[in-house]
Amino acid sequence: MTAPNDRIDRFLARAPQWQEEMRALRGVLLDCDLGEELKWGKPCYTAEGGNIVIMQPFKEHLALMFFKGALLDDPEDVLRSQGENSRSALRIEFTGVEQVTELAPVVQSYVAAAVAVEQAGLSVPKPDPDQQVVPDELEERLREDAAYREAFEALSPGRRRSHLLHISGAKRPETRKRRVETCRAKVLQGKGFNEA
Repeated sequence: MTAPNDRIDRFLARAPQWQEEMRALRGVLLDCDLGEELKWGKPCYTAEGGNIVIMQPFKEHLALMFFKGALLDDPEDVLRSQGENSRSALRIEFTGVEQVTELAPVVQSYVAAAVAVEQAGLSVPKPDPDQQVVPDELEERLREDAAYREAFEALSPGRRRSHLLHISGAKRPETRKRRVETCRAKVLQGKGFNEA
């Protein structure tokens, strides 16, 4: 069993909800011989220098997110998507200590598989940036504005994707056009949509 991290003790003591569930899940994870760190303000468990899982307390459930969950088999059908735009991460959701206890062997099995994925150096394939769908409204604006086009093409694939998701997420063409205009300043600064 890995030694507990004092920072996680303090995190759990201050947690407004899911304290008992997180303590129970922490015990399961420490038995998996994972490193324990506080990353992104949450308990994160590591192996082979890579992030394996992170606990994410949400209002409706406690999630145990597997960073490379898309590469895991799910014979118990417990892995859930992080959202429609998530390619790699999958999570197990808990709503009580009993559920953590009941799923402990499954969690340990899936963690072992995730560690094996990390040891093998596997990663979720990145989408081909040339295959990303550019909304018509953005395509039109990029044809008219050379500076915008150059800056957009110079963005990293992830930053480009963040703008594409934001713009194409609008149902109405008028809203997509507005989003194209509001994204321009960040694109010219070389930033993704979610960057400050």
